[in-house]
Amino acid sequence: MATKIIREPIHIEALAELLRGRKLPITITWVAGASRSGQQNRLSHRWYSDISRQLGDQTVEEVRGECKLRFGVPILRRDNLDFMATYDRVLKPIGYSEKLAAIISFDLPVTRLLTVKQMTEYMDSVQREYTQQGVRLTDPDAMKYEQEFGAPALHLVHGDGQ
Repeated sequence: MATKIIREPIHIEALAELLRGRKLPITITWVAGASRSGQQNRLSHRWYSDISRQLGDQTVEEVRGECKLRFGVPILRRDNLDFMATYDRVLKPIGYSEKLAAIISFDLPVTRLLTVKQMTEYMDSVQREYTQQGVRLTDPDAMKYEQEFGAPALHLVHGDGQ
């Protein structure tokens, strides 16, 4: 399925031109918002590593899968009726550990379906949960400096930056 993000009026014209060249009939679906940002993606993966390393009881992929299941799935079930229908039919009836195994084994799309706004909500939930457990998560602002200067990013002890 092709995806186009429309950010400016000129993008609408480009999409119209693309559609004019397609054989009919076609089906078009859209959602409000944009896909998650690259910065959010890099930060979420850094946080999975932070959590895995500091808690020591799960691999990075297990942390990633658990976060997707605990925080991402509820957001998508709430906001995406197609996702909810499929999830409820296929995964909801099985136990938690089987759901987690499926998400990890098949790399089921959860966070990659989130908009920027939804990904912000997801990241806020991950941050809240794991900082309460004492995990020091990479500070998003520090990552900007890391990218610019190549220095390791600082970590947050609490969600409020203290």
